[in-house]
Amino acid sequence: MAGSNFMKLSFASRSENEAFARVAVASFASQLDPDMNELTDIKTVVSEAVTNSIIHGYNNRSDCTVTITARIEDETLYLTVEDQGEGIADPEQARQPLFTSKPELERSGMGFTIMENFMDRVEIETEIGKGTMVRMTKRIESKKALYN
Repeated sequence: MAGSNFMKLSFASRSENEAFARVAVASFASQLDPDMNELTDIKTVVSEAVTNSIIHGYNNRSDCTVTITARIEDETLYLTVEDQGEGIADPEQARQPLFTSKPELERSGMGFTIMENFMDRVEIETEIGKGTMVRMTKRIESKKALYN
C-alpha cells in the first residue's frame, strides 16, 4: 500500500461506545492485513485507552468527548486516543503494573502495561485539568512475502 491513509472518530464518553471504537479502529487497521493476534492486540489497546479516558479522565461523565485518530503509513498503524479530562498526576506511576487511581472500582491497573506489551511504542502526553493523549504505534508486517 503506497502513501498514507487516516481516520478520525469522536464520540460521547459513554462505556457502550468502547466496543464501537474498538471495531471502527480494527476495521480501519484491516487494510494492513493483520493476522488475528495483531487485530486482537489493536482492539484490546483501543478498549484499554478508551476505558481509561472514560473512567479516569472523565470520572464516568457521559457528556464529554473521546477522540481517536488513526493513520496508516507504509506498514505501520499510528493510533492516538485523546480526552480533555482530568489528566494524569503521575504518568510514570500510572504506567506501573497494578497501579490504579480507582481501587474502589476493582480495576486491574494493567491498562498501560497491556498497551505497552501489545504495541511497539506508547507515549503519554498529559496535563492536569487539560486531558491526556496516548499515542501508540504498531508495525504490521506484510503477509505478501509469505505467500510468494
